[in-house]
Amino acid sequence: MKKAGLSSILIVVTLLTVAVAVEAQQPTKIPRIGYLGFGSPSTIPTRIEAFRQGLRELGYVEDKNIFIEWRSAEGNADRLPSLAAELVRLKVDVIVTNGPYSTRAAKAATVTIPIVMAAVGDPVGDGIVASLARPGGNITGLSSVVPELSGKRLELLKEIVPKLSRVAVFGSSTSPNTAGSLREVELAAGALKVKLQYLDVLSAKDIETAFRAASKGRADAVLFLVAGGVASGHQTQIADLAIKSRLPAIYANQRTVEAGGLMSYGVINLDLDRRAAVFIDKILKGAKPADLPVEQPTKFELIINLKAAKQIGLTIPPNVLVRADKVIK
Repeated sequence: MKKAGLSSILIVVTLLTVAVAVEAQQPTKIPRIGYLGFGSPSTIPTRIEAFRQGLRELGYVEDKNIFIEWRSAEGNADRLPSLAAELVRLKVDVIVTNGPYSTRAAKAATVTIPIVMAAVGDPVGDGIVASLARPGGNITGLSSVVPELSGKRLELLKEIVPKLSRVAVFGSSTSPNTAGSLREVELAAGALKVKLQYLDVLSAKDIETAFRAASKGRADAVLFLVAGGVASGHQTQIADLAIKSRLPAIYANQRTVEAGGLMSYGVINLDLDRRAAVFIDKILKGAKPADLPVEQPTKFELIINLKAAKQIGLTIPPNVLVRADKVIK
């Protein structure tokens, strides 16, 4: 009896040892991320690198312990639905989007795969999430718009152009961000006694027309509510047209200033891209998008291009220049 009992114990131990060994030999599943972008990756290399940096800070190294399926519509929104559907067919673990167009396409493609938006202006107004605190569904991430900044941009224009009396505001009526931002500009305009000329920019071909209308309307400066989407990939054209029109212009996006524009004040998008990795990490570890509140921006920067100022004969006051986070000479 003792021998039979001992034999049974040895068999159980052996089976457990074999089971553990087999389990240890099972390959660890490497998570696969789908990155869905609107513009060409070549136009946002710093944003993509910031996203990769965020992953590295959390221990994820591309092609080693995480795979990324990169998909870009190259500025053609009509391509986004098919690209989103392709990522769904690949059964990626998470889809990352870098703007409203790609986020809407991903939302239409799946209600089960988690979606992390790296930068969407007004995800509630755009109907992407139920609320910032309780997004619901399969989408969470980061919002990139703070409407109050638009009023601050008008104040900055007034500081660099003291005689400012008329400002052309470039917006897009198809963007859910425009209404809130425009309200803030109107409040600031009332306080500063500045008249506004609103110009609707619905596509890239409207940009040059808008600058002509601003000049014809005798605008003293231009304030851009348009960022990403319509402006994506056209930053150099926008900067050149502002200089050609000899109009001081302030933008929400630093990329236009880096392309030769005068000044920007807005959210540090690179921080949002880096933070998107935090959401991915939480989801891969079991968190549900519906339980992860959408984050709003906390870091902002003022960038001034002195070369552009010189080209239009504008002197930036020292008290404004000293507040700049970055000065391009």
